[in-house]
Amino acid sequence: MSLELRGVHKDYGGVGVLHGVDLVGRPGEVLAVVGANGAGKSTLIKILAGAEPMSAGEMWLDGVRIEPRSPHDAHAHGIRTVHQELSLVPELSVTENLLMGNFPRRAGLIDWAAAHRRAAELLNSIGFGAIDPRTTAGRLTVARQQMVEIAKALVDQPRVLVLDEPSAVLAGSDLDSLFALVRRLTSAGVLVVYVSHRLAEVLDLADSIVVIKDGRVVGTTTPAATREDELIRMMAGRRLTQIYPDRRAEPGPPLLTVTGLGRPGEFTNVSFTLRAGEIVGLFGLVGSGRSELARCVFGAEPAATGQVRVADGGGDFRSPAEAIAAGLALVTEDRKRTGLVLGLTVRDNIGLTTLRRGTRLGLIDRARQRADVTTMVDRLGIAPQRCASMPVWQLSGGNQQKAVLAKWLLVGPRVLILDEPTRGVDMATRVEIYRMVDELARSGLGVLLISSDLTEVLGAADRVLVMRQGRLTGELPADGTTEDEVLAYAIGERV
Repeated sequence: MSLELRGVHKDYGGVGVLHGVDLVGRPGEVLAVVGANGAGKSTLIKILAGAEPMSAGEMWLDGVRIEPRSPHDAHAHGIRTVHQELSLVPELSVTENLLMGNFPRRAGLIDWAAAHRRAAELLNSIGFGAIDPRTTAGRLTVARQQMVEIAKALVDQPRVLVLDEPSAVLAGSDLDSLFALVRRLTSAGVLVVYVSHRLAEVLDLADSIVVIKDGRVVGTTTPAATREDELIRMMAGRRLTQIYPDRRAEPGPPLLTVTGLGRPGEFTNVSFTLRAGEIVGLFGLVGSGRSELARCVFGAEPAATGQVRVADGGGDFRSPAEAIAAGLALVTEDRKRTGLVLGLTVRDNIGLTTLRRGTRLGLIDRARQRADVTTMVDRLGIAPQRCASMPVWQLSGGNQQKAVLAKWLLVGPRVLILDEPTRGVDMATRVEIYRMVDELARSGLGVLLISSDLTEVLGAADRVLVMRQGRLTGELPADGTTEDEVLAYAIGERV
C-alpha cells in the first residue's frame, strides 16, 4: 500500500512543529525516518497514527486522500503504529493485551484456553515465542513489553506498520528476531515506516531514508548513497568528530561493593566492585537480570542473599530512600513510567528528589527550586531553554531524559546507576550525555552504565560486566574488547 504525505504542517498554539513535510512510502518497502530529538518525528508519527490532526497538508493512501481523525480511523485504513512509549495495560495478561476486543468465545463466554493458544501462535509466528501469554504484562521486562506491543499491532494484519524506536531496548537474538520480522512483513507487501536513532540498523534495513530537522525534510536518500556520519551531519547540522570521550585515568578506591547478591528467579550470586572515577558497563540480553539487579542494589527490591556496601560502611538498603541517603541514584530504563511524573512541570519533576531540603517551614522554597532548576537546565542544555514551567510530557524524548538526569544530579550522588540512559535519544544528544557522564566520573563519581547497545557499552565504559540468565559470566576491559567477545559471554559460548 503506497503512502504519501504532501506539504504536511502542524502547529501547536501558533507554534509550528512541522513545516511542509513530504514523503512517499511504497508497498514492501522499509521507509526509515531519522532526525534529532525535537525534529518533529513524534508529531509526524502521531499524524500517521490518527492521534493528531494535520494543520495543513494532505495524506494519500493508494491514490485516495484520507485524513485519519483517530487511531480507530487509522486502523480502518490499515495503518497501525507501535509507539516508543508502551501502551500495554500492565495489570492484564499478555493474552488480554493482544486480543482485547477480539476474544474467542464459547457459549457466550470467553474461551480462555483458545485465547491463550491464539496468543501463543501469534507470538511464535513473529519470533517472540519465548514470552508466556499468561504472564501479566507489567511483570515483563521493558524489552519484552516492546515485543508484545509489536505483536499487538500485527493482530489485524496491517498494510502500513509504523515502528517508533522498536529496537531501543533489544539486543542479540531479540534484535535479530525484530529484523527478521520486518523483512518478512515487507516480503508480504507491508510498508514499514521505521523510526530509529540507531543509524547502523537503519542503513542495514531501509530501502529509503528521510531525514528531518526542525520540522522540515532536509534530505531523502538510500543506504547505498549515504553513510552514518553523513546522516548525523544532516540531523545535527554539524559533523560530530568524536562520539565517546577519551579514556579516564586509573580509578580510585571502591565506592560500591556487591557481594553474592541473589533474588530468586531473577539473578544469583552476583559480585562486583565499582570504584571512584570509573564507568562500568553492564550488558546482557533480555531476561539476563540486569535491570532487576539495579533495582535490588538501589533498595527498590529486597535481596534474598548477599550484601550491598558503600564506601562508608552502609548498605543493604531496605528502600530507595536509604540508598539515596547513602549517595546512590538510579535513572530507570522507563522514563515515562518510573522516571517522570508526566502531569507535572519540568521544574517540579527536577525538584522531586530535593523536596525535603528545599522546604522552609513546611512549604516549598520556590526561589531556591527555581535557581536549582535553572542551573540544571543550563548545565545539561535542556531545550527549550525556558522550559521550567512547561509540562514535562511536552519535551522531546532526549530532553525528558536530561530532565531525569537533572533530578538525580541535584541530589549530589556518589554512585550513579544509569539503566538505558540513551534509549530513544538521537546521536547528538547521546554525545552530550556521554560527555556529561565522563565529566561526572572524572569528578570522582562511580557510574554503572546498563545498556543493550554493545557499541555504547564498549565506547563509554572502562570495563564491562556481562550477565546471562541471572549470573555474571564475564568481566572484560572495554578497551581492546570486541562486540563479538561480549556477545559470546552473553549467549553462553564462554563460561
